[in-house]
Amino acid sequence: MKYAKWGVPKNVQLCTKCVISNQRPSSVIEYENGEKEIKPTIVFNKDGVCSACTYHEKKYNSIDWNKREKELIALCDKYRKTDGSYDVLVPASGGKDSIYVAHILKYKYGMNPLTVTWAPHAYTDIGRENFENMIAEFDNILVTPNSNVHRKMTQLSFKNLLHPFQPFMIGQKNLAPKIAIEKDIKFIMYGENTVEGGSLMDANDPLMPAHFFAKPESKIKDISLGGVPYKDLINHGINEKHLNIYLPVSLEKFKEKKVEVHYMSYYRLWDPQEHYYYASENCNFQSNNERSEGTYSKYASLDDKIDGFHYYTTYIKYGLGRCSYDASQEVRNRHITREEAVALVRKFDGEFPEKNFKFFLDYIDIEEKEFFDIINKSRSPNLWENKGENYVLKNKLI
Repeated sequence: MKYAKWGVPKNVQLCTKCVISNQRPSSVIEYENGEKEIKPTIVFNKDGVCSACTYHEKKYNSIDWNKREKELIALCDKYRKTDGSYDVLVPASGGKDSIYVAHILKYKYGMNPLTVTWAPHAYTDIGRENFENMIAEFDNILVTPNSNVHRKMTQLSFKNLLHPFQPFMIGQKNLAPKIAIEKDIKFIMYGENTVEGGSLMDANDPLMPAHFFAKPESKIKDISLGGVPYKDLINHGINEKHLNIYLPVSLEKFKEKKVEVHYMSYYRLWDPQEHYYYASENCNFQSNNERSEGTYSKYASLDDKIDGFHYYTTYIKYGLGRCSYDASQEVRNRHITREEAVALVRKFDGEFPEKNFKFFLDYIDIEEKEFFDIINKSRSPNLWENKGENYVLKNKLI
């Protein structure tokens, strides 16, 4: 078989430059005409270097960032308003990257941003503090979905897909275009595009494709949420009136409003560590007082008590934990060497998120035994070997 469980390649390949593997999940793209295409997130060149590392070499060595900044200035000039109304919408969690985007748009390029936030499942203390620090500086719309519905959908996503973050990610992806249409804001600026992570999308395209968040009006309800077809969610106590907030944007309305969705990482050299320093200096962004479980960092993905289970389930499904992603990113951005990355991954990747385990079980209303039964049934045989009571990752970095 070419593909193993969860639709990833059966044969594992590790990048020779960072610590990512070809087990990152592929993207399923559905176009306006209804056709679907599966695109791998990571591919390797003849030297075994992944597409993310290849892009970063180009990012540092051959992209003319002065030219791209001039494009950004022209874009801001196109949409800048002089009547005090909002001229750009920025999806923002209160994390370092979104603060950086909103702040430079406001203070360097003279824009008037409206920030919009899709609430996390449950704020951590540091996440709430950073959100409050952000909204001290920027106008904000915080959208918090119905708690009972969100919990049920998170439970379904965990049980059916081993993906407890799916309801959050759906809202995060769809919210900004919906608000832009509602508020008649023509310009949306996201942070990093998928090229930063190695996607095969065109690195020379500053626009987010509409199929990421929109569907034709007639197909909006032809989706599954939490692994359950839309029409069957009623069987789980979720009424249709509770689901509008999760649905894709109407493609017809999006085109009618002529909204453009851009990525800041196309226009400015994208470096998450530098954004941490920038957000700390300009918006009082605070790092955590301890490293995040599963990695060595203290300043990324801090706001949600469910964060650790998103990364842990990713580790179970794909053999790539939080540290693999953090270390790979920092190798590409020239902050650590591959040798350091390997040592960090071997030490921290796959660490169990014990701190919020009881909270997570209560949140999705399952028992501990059921949790581990689902975890172990979700392990792909191409990645995991069962040795008695323990499972061992076959392709651990050496």
